[in-house]
Amino acid sequence: MRRRRRGRRGRLPIQPKIREEPETKKLVPEPIQDETVILLEAAEFEAMRLVDFEGMYQEEAGGQMGVSRGTIWRLLQSGRIKVIKSILEGRPLLLKSDE
Repeated sequence: MRRRRRGRRGRLPIQPKIREEPETKKLVPEPIQDETVILLEAAEFEAMRLVDFEGMYQEEAGGQMGVSRGTIWRLLQSGRIKVIKSILEGRPLLLKSDE
C-alpha cells in the first residue's frame, strides 16, 4: 500500500511493516448481489489480524508494524468497514498485496 501525503509539504508517510500475507486472496459471498470488488489493503488486513485475531492492543500492533496507534486505529476502522460492506452488500472482497 503506497500511501500519499496530501498537498506538497511535509514528510512522506511511513510504510507499515507487513509480517505475512494470507494464502487466501479473495472472498466471494454466495449469492453475489453486486459484482463490484472491494479492495482490502495489506496494511488493513495486518492491523485486523494483529488486533482482532491475535488480541494485541493497538499500541503493541503499532509497534510491530512500525506505525502509530492512531494509524492502527484508522487502518482498523477502514478495514472493518470494507469487510462489513462486503458481507452486507454481497460484494467480493479482494486482498490487495503491496507488490
